[in-house]
Order: sequence, then C-alpha cells, then structure tokens
Amino acid sequence: MRSENTVTNTINRYRSFRYALILEGVAVGAISGVVVVAFRYLLGYAEILLNSVLNYGRTHTWFVPVWFVVLAVAAIIVAMLLKWDSLISGSGIPQVEGEIMGEIDECWWRVLLAKLAGGLIGLGCGLSLGREGPSIQLGAMAAKGFSRITKRVKTEEKLLMTCGASAGLSAAFNAPIAGVLFSLEEIHKHFSPEILLSSMAASITSDFVSRNVFGLKPVFTFHITHMMPLGTYGHVLILGVIIGLMGVVYNTCLSKSQDLYQKLPGQTMRLLIPFMLAGVFGFLYPSVLGGGHSLVEVLSSGEMVMGSLCLLFVLKFVFSMVSFGSGAPGGIFLPLLVMGAVIGGIYFNAVGMVSGSLDGLLGNFIILGMAGYFSAIVRAPITGIILISEMTGSFSHLLTLSMVSLAAYLVPDIMRCAPVYDQLLHRLLAKQNPDKKAVLTGEKVLVEGMIFHGSAAEGMKVSEIAWPKTCLVVSLMRGEAEFVPRGDTKLLAGDKIVVLCDETAEGQLHRTLQEFCETVKMQ
Repeated sequence: MRSENTVTNTINRYRSFRYALILEGVAVGAISGVVVVAFRYLLGYAEILLNSVLNYGRTHTWFVPVWFVVLAVAAIIVAMLLKWDSLISGSGIPQVEGEIMGEIDECWWRVLLAKLAGGLIGLGCGLSLGREGPSIQLGAMAAKGFSRITKRVKTEEKLLMTCGASAGLSAAFNAPIAGVLFSLEEIHKHFSPEILLSSMAASITSDFVSRNVFGLKPVFTFHITHMMPLGTYGHVLILGVIIGLMGVVYNTCLSKSQDLYQKLPGQTMRLLIPFMLAGVFGFLYPSVLGGGHSLVEVLSSGEMVMGSLCLLFVLKFVFSMVSFGSGAPGGIFLPLLVMGAVIGGIYFNAVGMVSGSLDGLLGNFIILGMAGYFSAIVRAPITGIILISEMTGSFSHLLTLSMVSLAAYLVPDIMRCAPVYDQLLHRLLAKQNPDKKAVLTGEKVLVEGMIFHGSAAEGMKVSEIAWPKTCLVVSLMRGEAEFVPRGDTKLLAGDKIVVLCDETAEGQLHRTLQEFCETVKMQ
C-alpha cells in the first residue's frame, strides 16, 4: 500500500508542480547565485593575491623556493579534499549529468564545501582551469541541498538540480540565456516546458544576483566595431574546419592525458605535477596561468605577433592538459575559449601576411575562434553561439558565429570524435560503478523522453520497446493533448513520454531512451 501511495504521490506531484516549479526555480536561482557569486568573488581576490606573490618573487629571489613549498602544500590539501570526496574532481559537469541520469548520488554539502575549497586553491595557485564547471556543480549541489531540506520528490529534485546548473553558468559568465540552453542542449539533450521555464527562472534570478555584485558590463569588454563583409565569409568556413580539427586534437589529448596520469601512484603525486608547473610558468611565462580571461582582452588589442600567438597556444594547450588531466577541481570552458580566441588570432595574422582583406576584423575572428572551438569540443553549438554573444554583449554577429560553429561541429562529428563531456561522463561512470548491481529500493522517479524523427521508436507500439523491467509508461503528450498510453499505442515523432521507474533502474532507462527514442536510424 505504501508503495502505491508513493507512486500516486509522485504522479500527482508531477502534474501539479509545473507552475510551482517556476517559483522554486527563482528560489534555487537566488541560492545558487549567492554561492557562485561568492566563489567568483573569492577567485577575483585569489587572482590579485597570486599576481602580488609572483611580482614579489621576481624581485626577491629568496621567495621563489618558499612559493614552491606553498604550492606543494596546496597540492597535498587538494589531494586530501579529493580523498574526502572524489566527485569534486575535474569540472563537475559530468557529475551533474551522471546524477540527473540516476547513475551517481553526490553528498550535496560535502561536494559544496570541498569543491569550493579545492577550486579556490587550484585556480588561486594558477592552474589552467576555468570557474564555469565548478560553478555549475556548485549551483546544482546548492539546488540539491534546497531539495533535500524542503523534502522534494526525486523527479523534482533532478529538475531543481538542472535549475541550479543553469544558475551556476549564468552567474559565472553573466550569461542567463546560455545557462538555460546549456541545460537543454548538454545536460538533458532535449527541450521540455518544465526544464525550459524553471531553468529560465533560476538563470535570470542568478544573473540578477551576479550583476548586483559585478555590475552590468559583459564579461569581455572589448568592442567589435566592424561587421564582416560578405566577401570574407569563406574565411569563416575555412576557420571552422581548422578549428574542428583542433577540437579533435583537444579531445583526444585530454583523454590521453587522463590515461597517463592514471599510471602515476597516488593522487598527491598526480597533483604535484601541475602545481609545480604553475610555479615555473608563474615566473617564466605567466600568461598561461588561470582561466585566461584577461588574455582575451590583450589579444583583442592586436599587440601580439604571430610567433607569440603560436607559442602562447602551445603552452596554454599543454598546461591545460596537465592541469585538467591531474583531476584537480576546475573546468575547461574558459581555457578552451581562450585557446579558440588564440586560434582565431593566428588565422587572422596568417591571412594578413598574404593579403589585407581582413583588416580591422581581428575582434571578429577572436569571437569566431571562441564559438567554433566550443562547438567542436563540447558539441553544443547553440549554447556556444549565445554564450559568446552574451559574454561580449553583442548579438550582431549571429550569422558568422553560426557558420563557424556548424563547420566546427561537423568535422569532429564526421571523424567520430565523441564530445568532451560524453567522454568524461563515460570515464566517470566506469570508475564509479564498474560492477553496478540493481537493488530495488522502493524509491520511484519520473523520467521524460522525446520521440525523435527517424528514431527506432517512431512507429513502434509502446509494448514493442524493450523497457527495463521496473519501468512503466504513465503519460504520453502529443501536442497539447495528454493521455495514458496502452501497450498497443503507436508512438509518433514529436511525442513526449513520461516513464515511471525504480530509482536504481533510471540509468538503464536513460540508455533505453537514447537507443530507441533519441538515436536517428539511417536506412
């Protein structure tokens, strides 16, 4: 009887919370916004402190070995935090995706504390990592904490975590629309009114909190004064192809770097490498330290020559691989955007050596490089286009950004190079659950799925799909109509289904939905 009541409550709650979820999204946006803004604010002071330390070390050589000792201690502390909770490793985005899929279960307060501390230490010491991944995970964990404290049901909790992830990205980059799109395009990989509206409420609220602290200016303050002439659009496509190839190199090298690090004994040893290298670069070539936000502003000034750009890209690329591969808490968004900007600058200078057809368009190629590299690596082109537009404060370049993103997307897709977060999620799940065994817990969750055009499920009856044993299709939405399907109900493209399942079968259900409903079959 209790199980039946739980199922009934879950379904009734799902049907009644669609509008309440918007208000909860506002609450989550405010909470996540405060957490992420605090993280971003402290990172700003950490960067100022790091620059002061390095400047002091350049004029007082006795301080150099002291700084390396500090870096070693920092590496040991981060290793201890990773031992306390291994799920703070890396960007945190695969962890959020894995939890929403039902594959992992993070301790929200432990991840919140450890990620905050580990991220501040790693980025504060100069590792080539970004703030956006930790911000997304921090936002999601703050939302999970809100859900647990207010005793939300599992289905609602996952939607609130999505709201928190959107709010995290929004507060990290002052990019509310990109925060919403990232949740739709990357985390859930389908559109849903519940996800869209609640994430939008959270993202806007979080952005409001952020702008009250950091002001109304966009993240990048350089201005692009020229629109690209139609005659230069061929260069946009060429750049997109080049960036697509570089994206394949990036994803491949990132995977290989993690493989190499796994051969080293102990987490402390793995972390000592990037922390020591941060000390070396700090005194010899500080431009590669940190995420590289200020570097984009320098690039846009046009002061760097071709040789300097090439050297910067190589060193930034290598240091990013070393930093992220070690498992240190930190993201890849900002470093990859910076590297994309450098590629755009290199292309601009290379063409400029041959002709002057691109004069005055350096800023254009910088943002094209950023959007294209994001699309090639993350494989979320819409998010990349809007993210760059919001970060620069200009939506006047959507056509060229779309062209370069499409070209950069197609190259790795044709070469069958998996998106970076899919790679990282697969690695995480293989590590977390090597021999996962399902045990029925009585906890029930509702999972949404969409029937894609050309998928195997299109035209099939509900009973013909190999659902996991503990799953039941409880709702089918076709346009504005909603009804309870039967076994002989035929599924059509565009249908949205809601499946009730045991919590332990959620991961298997997601794989079934992906195989039958979301994968387009070529016949």
